[in-house]
Amino acid sequence: MPSSTTPASRNRFGKIALLLAGAGLGTVLSLSFTAIADKETGTSLPVDELRAFSTVFGLIKQSYVEPVEDKKLINEAIKGMVSGLDPHSSYLDAEAFKDLQESTQGEFGGLGLEVNMEDGLVRVVSPIEDTPAFRAGVKAGDYIVKIDDTQVQGLALNEAVSKMRGKPGTQVTLTVMRKGESKPLTFTLKRAIIKVVSVKSKLAEPGIGYVRVTQFQEHTTKMLGEALSNLYKENKAPLKGLVLDLRNDPGGLLNGAVGVSAAFLPKDALVVYTDGRTPDAKMKLYASKDYYSRGGKDELAGLPPELKSVPLVVLINGGSASASEIVAGALQDHKRALIVGTQSFGKGSVQTILPIDSKTALKLTTAKYFTPAGRSIQAKGITPDIEVKEATLNSKGDDAAGWRLTEADLAGHLDNPTDSEAGKKNGSKPAATATPAPAPAKQPRLKASETSEDDFIATRELASKNDYQLQQAISVLKVQQLLMQKAASAPAIKK
Repeated sequence: MPSSTTPASRNRFGKIALLLAGAGLGTVLSLSFTAIADKETGTSLPVDELRAFSTVFGLIKQSYVEPVEDKKLINEAIKGMVSGLDPHSSYLDAEAFKDLQESTQGEFGGLGLEVNMEDGLVRVVSPIEDTPAFRAGVKAGDYIVKIDDTQVQGLALNEAVSKMRGKPGTQVTLTVMRKGESKPLTFTLKRAIIKVVSVKSKLAEPGIGYVRVTQFQEHTTKMLGEALSNLYKENKAPLKGLVLDLRNDPGGLLNGAVGVSAAFLPKDALVVYTDGRTPDAKMKLYASKDYYSRGGKDELAGLPPELKSVPLVVLINGGSASASEIVAGALQDHKRALIVGTQSFGKGSVQTILPIDSKTALKLTTAKYFTPAGRSIQAKGITPDIEVKEATLNSKGDDAAGWRLTEADLAGHLDNPTDSEAGKKNGSKPAATATPAPAPAKQPRLKASETSEDDFIATRELASKNDYQLQQAISVLKVQQLLMQKAASAPAIKK
């Protein structure tokens, strides 16, 4: 277990911009590391292997059918070296580095897909809500085999992503393979400015609030605070229950995940900790403005104190990854919420951006993160307290739900360091009935295109009326309310 965080380490955290990524794009731990070559590793260079590399380099330069630039050979060698480590480490050339920076700021030009590379093909982790890909019907688990006339097999993930992005208004055709379909599917999509509205909210019904976090970005904590305040104003009375929807949320910035957790947890409760080989990879993050606010301002200040105890249900599914799993895991470990839905994705690793020069960088897996109770969700995910499979109220269910991509499906994924322990804690069958969430225990200090308002209203109405998992979450809240009312009105037992 890492040691307690000191004020100095808090200041360090404020400087290094820690991010935990979604399953598709990976994330950033630090942009302020010095050159890695300056660090003493205590290891000697593998002379024989480097000699073999030099020999291969010379043979290609001498004998390949066409001349090849030295820069291309070196870049491709770096890409191959890094991509062989795990699914989330990669070499970021100038264009890929720029794309990563744009995506974390919440706006870029493209189709709205979180993707990963699997068996040489691009596999969809999750379409981002209210984007061209989402509206066209691209689904999680789809394999993209062709982008326009270019076969995907043989391309690096960054190259495939680059081909899908482009000038808004231009078209791109995706050829997709999907389980259960005998022939490839073709989608002709129009690129758009992908502005991921990371927080959406409404009153699901009088007294019950609904908040959806689509992705964790720079301003997610601030937007959540505003959404919660507006729900209380709209309801004109304290809420009786709240649903936090993290389904198909691929992750994003870690400070956003800490902020969302802090809205519902006691002050200074442990949210997550990370552990790795280097001191910089060992951190503890708490429900404190020091860990989620930007510029020192508490973006959750002024929220009703009832939010710390209002009955809370968190919705997750196989598209909930990384930062989403941090939030779900923290609220579950602190017994602050009931987790409803299906098993989450299972991405429990931390990526660090190590700048190589002003334009390129190395995205390297440097640590694993753990929930407050010490669980690693790597290649395992968060097990819901109440399992509710995906379906709609007017259909027979989602046949694809049982074939959803998870971290454990990715070639070269990292093992779970607490698998046996986690299995004991979470391997039991999910509870069949809801129970009130106990008071939280004290802890030691420790991408969417622009849509009109009418489009958003239509999306919300669809979720309210036909979303089976959401309806079940609301039912769980109502059961909690009844049980709490019953407990409050029960006469005291005389001794």
